[in-house]
Amino acid sequence: MELKEAINKAKENNQIAYNILLDRYWNDIYGFLIKRTENENDAEDIAIQTFSKAFDKIDTYKEQYKFKTWLITIAKNIHIDLVRTKKASIANESHEDYEQRVNEIVDESPSPEDKIIREQNLAKLLRDIKKLKPHYQDVINLRYFQEFSYLEISQTLKEPMSNVKVKLLRAKKLLAEIIQKQQ
Repeated sequence: MELKEAINKAKENNQIAYNILLDRYWNDIYGFLIKRTENENDAEDIAIQTFSKAFDKIDTYKEQYKFKTWLITIAKNIHIDLVRTKKASIANESHEDYEQRVNEIVDESPSPEDKIIREQNLAKLLRDIKKLKPHYQDVINLRYFQEFSYLEISQTLKEPMSNVKVKLLRAKKLLAEIIQKQQ
């Protein structure tokens, strides 16, 4: 599938087109972010956010620009926002405020009531997860309940790691929508 065709199909919400675009540009975006963040985890998180935002806003993409440039711009803006947020939180917290917060930390060991509530919430969460399509259930189960790394999930599902990352992101988004509808 050619780039133009993949973009047009992605605009029609075609999952295969999303995967093609992700596979084609993941290394470029991740590499760009590694240079900016100098941290693999941050680069990976921002890259996932970049593709998620790009796929959500793909209708705004204009063909007069290169798709890679558009993605890099999104990645750069997400990174800038994260840096600003970190700087603001650091600037707003003086040493005395920090000391006071540390001294205010209380023992939060769960009471028997807390344990019952947590078990009920877990049961509700598991019911909500079961409302997802099976491939989303699988990726959530492997990541959060079996605590697999992205690489282990990729190997288990025999899918590229980039697909696993976006699939997990999509699964979390769909799960959040299910939970919000119930509130």
